[in-house]
Amino acid sequence: MAANSAIEWTHSTWNPVTGCTKVTQGCKNCYAERMAHRLRAMNVARYGNGFGVTLHDDLVDLPRTWREPRLIFVNSMSDLFHEAVPLDFIRRLFGTMADCRRHTFQVLTKRSARLREVHRELAWPANVWMGVSVEDASVVYRIHDLVSVPAAVRFLSCEPLLGPLHELPLDGIGWVVAGGESGPRARPVEADWVRSIRQQCEAKRVPFFFKQWGGVHKHTAGRVLDGRTHDAMPAPA
Repeated sequence: MAANSAIEWTHSTWNPVTGCTKVTQGCKNCYAERMAHRLRAMNVARYGNGFGVTLHDDLVDLPRTWREPRLIFVNSMSDLFHEAVPLDFIRRLFGTMADCRRHTFQVLTKRSARLREVHRELAWPANVWMGVSVEDASVVYRIHDLVSVPAAVRFLSCEPLLGPLHELPLDGIGWVVAGGESGPRARPVEADWVRSIRQQCEAKRVPFFFKQWGGVHKHTAGRVLDGRTHDAMPAPA
C-alpha cells in the first residue's frame, strides 16, 4: 500500500482491488497495467494475478489504521465499479469510508453506467468524492451518469486528455482535473485543449487542477500552464 502517493492531487492510495480491463481509448496505455506486470515480475504477492481483477479482503479496513487526516485515492490500480467487483464488496469499502470521517476519499471510475445503476445501494457520506474519467468527447456521457450520484463532490478527471472537450456540462460538478498522458507511448496533448477546460471552469467557478503535460519524461515537461501552476481543489470534508 502507498501511504504516500506521488499523484499530485492526493496524499495516499488505497487499493483493496487491483486489476482491470480496457474499455475506451483512455485505457490504451494504462499506467496501472504496466506497474502491475512489473510488480508481478518482481514476485510481489498481491500481483500474482498480474492485472486480473483481484479483491484484497485484508485491505478493506486499512484506512482505519491511518490516524492523521488525509486525501485518499481509492483503487489507483483498478476501477471500483468494474463489473467483476461484487456489490457487497463495494458496500464494505463504502462502510469503511463512512466510518473514517477524518479522511477524504477520492473514487474515480470509467464505468459510469454501473455507478449510476448501483449508487442507491450505497451510503454517500460527505467525505467521499466521486469522479469519472473524461478523456475525450466520446465519453462525455459519463458526466450525465455522474450527476445522478449524491456525492458531496463530483469531479472529472480529463486525463489522459486525448482531444478537445468543448461545452462540458459542468452544472453539478465540483472539481476538474486535466492532464496529458505519460509513459513510453504517451499521446500528445495540445495546450489549447487544456486552456479551453480551464476557461470553462472559470466561467462556472469550478476549481481547476492541471496535473501534468505528460510525455515520456513527465517531470521534465512539468505542469506549468501559461506561466503558472493550477492547483485549485475543493475543501476536504
